[in-house]
Amino acid sequence: MGEHFKTDIGQLQQFLTSLERCVDELNEARSALDHVRGDQIGTARLDEACDKFQEEWKYGSDKTKEMIDAIKKGVESNKKGYEEVEEALEKALKQIADQSTSGGNGGGR
Repeated sequence: MGEHFKTDIGQLQQFLTSLERCVDELNEARSALDHVRGDQIGTARLDEACDKFQEEWKYGSDKTKEMIDAIKKGVESNKKGYEEVEEALEKALKQIADQSTSGGNGGGR
């Protein structure tokens, strides 16, 4: 009976891992572009555009990381709550099953 009340804790963990990977990949992409300079490509205008891009994306990636961290904390909290509920439910269902098989009807005849 308890299998109908299960929460897929593994899915929550996969979601947390995906959130962490998003931040890492965004930072890696920005870092890779950090080494590309406009003066290496050939124009001062492109150099300025690269610098502006770095500034804006640094701010954006920092804000994205903050939001993802907040979501991650919430999901971790929910995951923990689901795990606690699942354990309590499993324990309660086991006690009910044990009582019904042992004939524990609370009073006796």
